Amino acid sequence: MEAVRASAAWVASRSTHVKVDLSEIEKVVEKIQGNVPKVEWDFEGIHYFDNSPLTIQYLFVLDAMNFCFWPDKELTYDHLASGLKLALEKDKTALDADRLQNYTGPQLRQLLNWPRPLPIEEERVRLLHEVGMELERSFGGEAANLVKSAGNSAATLIELITRHFPGFRDHSLYKGHQVFLYKRAQIFVADLWGAFKGQNYGEFHDINSITIFADYIVPAVLRELGILKYGSNLSCSIDSNSEIVPGSEEEVEIRACSVYAVEKMRELINKKFGKQLLSIDIDLWLWSCGVQNMALSHHRTLSIYY
Repeated sequence: MEAVRASAAWVASRSTHVKVDLSEIEKVVEKIQGNVPKVEWDFEGIHYFDNSPLTIQYLFVLDAMNFCFWPDKELTYDHLASGLKLALEKDKTALDADRLQNYTGPQLRQLLNWPRPLPIEEERVRLLHEVGMELERSFGGEAANLVKSAGNSAATLIELITRHFPGFRDHSLYKGHQVFLYKRAQIFVADLWGAFKGQNYGEFHDINSITIFADYIVPAVLRELGILKYGSNLSCSIDSNSEIVPGSEEEVEIRACSVYAVEKMRELINKKFGKQLLSIDIDLWLWSCGVQNMALSHHRTLSIYY
């Protein structure tokens, strides 16, 4: 997404709390010799997949709720993905558009087999209702029809998602400039591409337009690698688990600089080693490193976008 790349670069050029260390990017690229370890989609075996439109419905609902797990120390993305998977295996109609519109908080917990209220539960329920209503109104109740209408273009699919589903409009205002990050919309495209192995519903002629997915984990890994440098106040806030205000300069800089840093890494790998890597591949590698080292300190923001 050029809007994401351009606005991330704009933030990075003016950032005061977060800096991208280009020399450290060069060190990392040299160390790995331009070879980013290939991480398969669903390497943990937690997702639903049956090679049908139901898989797309699953992924769209999953990514509608794919945000903010950290306030509950035991809850992870895995619980959401595997919970929805088990629900579908028990009842193929569990994610039908008409049912999505009527779930309550307790019913959502029951669906996911989770014993207590979810973080920002009311927002997750609201987004389920939004997804169900708009799928029914504009796409015959099926996320597969949404995907088909994009004509195998990742950029078009993201534009359709953000036009029809306000809950996916991952925008921020930074120093008077609008910043687009689109984490959940982009990760839906990446999930389709990964699940269907670039074929059928996962075929996109412009998959290279997708950036990384600016979340909590990737910035923490980039910081550990020395690529992201935080100012002392921000470092103290993150290391002490203090909350970072959503939409604040610090929060926008962390996410935007992460996108920018990986774009520079991708460019350098191409320049030095002649390899055309996808941002998705780099994101999967960094994310898998992060989930295997949960001791890493990450920023904490109550947000529906990641």
